[in-house]
Amino acid sequence: MLEVNRLFKRFKERTALSDVNLRVGEAEVFGCLGPNGAGKTTLMRVILGLLQPTSGEALLWGGKAGDDPGVRHRIGVLLESDGLYPRLTAYENLDYFARLYGVTIRGTRISQLIEFAGLSERAHDKVATFSRGMRRKLGLARALLHSPDLLMLDEPSAGLDPEAQKMVRDLIVRLSSQAQISVFLSSHDLDEVQRICGRVAILQNGRVRACDTLKALQSSTGAESVEITLADPSRLQEAMRLLGSQREVSNVVGTDASVSVGLRQGQRGISLAGVLEENDIKVEGARLARRSLEEVYLEIVRQERQDD
Repeated sequence: MLEVNRLFKRFKERTALSDVNLRVGEAEVFGCLGPNGAGKTTLMRVILGLLQPTSGEALLWGGKAGDDPGVRHRIGVLLESDGLYPRLTAYENLDYFARLYGVTIRGTRISQLIEFAGLSERAHDKVATFSRGMRRKLGLARALLHSPDLLMLDEPSAGLDPEAQKMVRDLIVRLSSQAQISVFLSSHDLDEVQRICGRVAILQNGRVRACDTLKALQSSTGAESVEITLADPSRLQEAMRLLGSQREVSNVVGTDASVSVGLRQGQRGISLAGVLEENDIKVEGARLARRSLEEVYLEIVRQERQDD
C-alpha cells in the first residue's frame, strides 16, 4: 500500500532523510518514532507530496500523492494543527470540508462521524468552546469525511490529558479493526505507539535505525529486562541511581513503586535485587520481563549516537 524506496531529502544545510526504506500494509497501524529532528515530519510531507524528495520515491498504491489526484483522495490527514475553524460549530466545520471533498449525502456522513467521534451532544457548539481533546477527535472526523484508505497522523495525542489520549487511541484502533483503514502514525508518545501499532520504525538523524514488529524488536536486542518492585516507593529515585551505576545495566525506567531495568547483551541481572538489599532498599519482588518499547527505543538511539 505504501512503499518508500531509497528516499533522500536534502536541504541546503543538512540532510533530513537518508536512504529511507519502508513498507506499510493494508489495515495496518504503523508507528514512526524518533527524537526531535529525526526526520519524521519531513518523511510524512514527502509521502503526502508536500515536499519533493532529492532522490528515491514514496509510492501509494503505485502512484505519487503529489502527482495523482486519485491517490490524494484516498488519504486522510491530521497534522499537529487540526485545521478547524473555531467560529464554526462542529457540524459546520465538517459540512464545509465535506463540500470541498465533494462528499455526497453530506448530512448522513457528517452525523455518522460526529457520533463516531463521541461529539453528538456538542455537534452545534462552536469549536472555540471545545477542549483540545475534542478538537483532535473532530480533526479525526474531518480527516475521515471522504472515506480514505490511509490516515496520516502527526502527533495525534500531543498536549492531551490521559483521558483524551485514550479516546484518540480508541478511535484509531476502531478505524483499523472495523473500517480496515491503514494508519501511519508519527509520535513521541512511546506508550501510545506500543498500545496501538503493529509495527514500528525508529528514525534518527534521517535514517531508519530499526523497523519491525514490537515483539521482533524486543527480541533483536538479545538482552533481558528485570522488573523490581520496591517495598518503599519513596526510595524509587535512589534505587534508579544505584541500579543505573551497575555495569550490566543499559538503562533504567521507574514507574510508581517499580523499576524496569534493561540489561546489556549477555547479562543476566540476577544480583540486582541483592544490590538494593545491600543498600537497605527493601525489595518486594523481582522478575524477568519483556522489554518495553521505551527500553528498546532508548537502547537503539543511544547505541546509534555512540556509533555516529
